[in-house]
Amino acid sequence: MRQFKNRIEAGRQLAPLLKGYAAQNPLIVGLPRGGVPVAYEVARALGAPLDVWIVRKIGVPWHPELGVGAVAEGGYTYLNRDILNNIQLSEADMADAVELKRREVAERVELFRGGRERPSLRGRTVIVVDDGIATGGTVHATITSIRAEGPKTVVLAVPVVAADVARVLEHEVDQLVSLHAPRDLYAIGLWYQDFTQVSDDEVLRLLARARHELGDASVASMTT
Repeated sequence: MRQFKNRIEAGRQLAPLLKGYAAQNPLIVGLPRGGVPVAYEVARALGAPLDVWIVRKIGVPWHPELGVGAVAEGGYTYLNRDILNNIQLSEADMADAVELKRREVAERVELFRGGRERPSLRGRTVIVVDDGIATGGTVHATITSIRAEGPKTVVLAVPVVAADVARVLEHEVDQLVSLHAPRDLYAIGLWYQDFTQVSDDEVLRLLARARHELGDASVASMTT
């Protein structure tokens, strides 16, 4: 099942499927942390600027790994009402968890952008990149919050995505691009030989490298 040596190889395999967008001066948006190494390789191949879009998963209070939604920058909050109903929780029950994630989003925006402006997405082609999608909750929040910024085109690009999730997400974007869409995904890490957790320092290093090589995304957005 392990199709990719690591995220770098996954990005290099994904990039050729996106070459057609290079002429549209796209903005590549990586989802920290794991999506950024993949997105960096896509950005290099397309000669396009790279930035991040911050989104944090909301977990059940007694089981944080069980995601019931997400908070994305721009103030968007998504809660899966079906899951909440199944575990007998209301949106009010999740208020503290949502507020915590909102604070985390603000902190991580400051960490990864360091005071730089959020790039303007209005009228742009935005390619959202992650290292894989199993359930789609965080990606749904990301896409919805990005759509609110008024881009011309939103493309979602991932090395691997669960087939049932892909069928839902492809209606939320202009194009979904993936290398694999298995019916039984099991876990994203199973598709990588090396799925070591990406550190904040690595994300910062790649973003700085991309600004040096490909230009600052916030500056590029003002000149297109």
